[in-house]
Amino acid sequence: MTFCLGIKVKDGLIALGDTRIVKGDEHLTKSKLSFSMNSPSPWWLMTSGLRSIRDKAVIYFEEETSKGVPDHTNLFKLANCFGQQLRRVRSEDGASLASSNYAFNLHAILGGRMVDDPVPKMFYIYPEGNWIESSDESPYFIIGRTHYAKPILDQLLKFDTPVEYALTLAYLAFDATRTTVTDVDFPVDMILFDSLSSQTTYRRFQEEELNPVSQWWRQELLNSLARAPTRCFNSLLKPSL
Repeated sequence: MTFCLGIKVKDGLIALGDTRIVKGDEHLTKSKLSFSMNSPSPWWLMTSGLRSIRDKAVIYFEEETSKGVPDHTNLFKLANCFGQQLRRVRSEDGASLASSNYAFNLHAILGGRMVDDPVPKMFYIYPEGNWIESSDESPYFIIGRTHYAKPILDQLLKFDTPVEYALTLAYLAFDATRTTVTDVDFPVDMILFDSLSSQTTYRRFQEEELNPVSQWWRQELLNSLARAPTRCFNSLLKPSL
C-alpha cells in the first residue's frame, strides 16, 4: 500500500511519501515521489495505485515535461498534462486490467509553482484524469492509507499553521499510519517548497533520524492523559452501593 501526503500552508508546500513496496512476502524500497527542482518552475508528483499504471503514466508524463512545452506555465496545465497521460494509459491497458479484475486506481497529488503561478499550488488528480485544487479550508490531500492520519491533521492543521509545525504534523500523520499497518514504512521522502525563499529542498529520512520525534510525541500523549479532567468518570470508577 502507500502513504502520500501533500500539505499547502501559507508559507509553503510539503510532500511526504513512504517508500515501502509489498510483493507477497517481499518488502522493497522504492520512491513514490517524482520531482523537478528546476528553477523557476519546481514541481513534485506523488502517486498511489497499481505500480504498472504508475510507472507507465509517470514515464509518459516525464517525457512530455522534458520537452519544455511552452504551455506548461501554470501548475493546473501540468495537472491537465498528467491527466491526459492517465487517460492514455487507461485507453492502452484499461481493458486488459479489467479482464484480470484489476481496477484502474491511480490517484496522484501534484504540487509546485510554475512561472505564471502567483503562489504555490497543489492538486489532487483522480484516476479519470480530472482534478481538484487544495484550498485554505482543505489544506491537505492524502492518497493510499488515509484513515489513520486524518484525526491529527483535521484537528491541528490549518492554512496559517507555520511551516515548521506543518512539517512535524506531516511526520506525525505518517507515524500514526505506519505504527498501525505493515505496508507503510521508512525510509520516508520529504520535500519542502518555501514560499518566502522560493527554495525547494528534498530529503530522504531513515527511521533512526526521526524516531526522537515519535518518542517525544508518545510521551507527550501519556503526560496529557495523566492530566485529563476525569472527574466525570468517578461515578463509574466508584459506583455508589
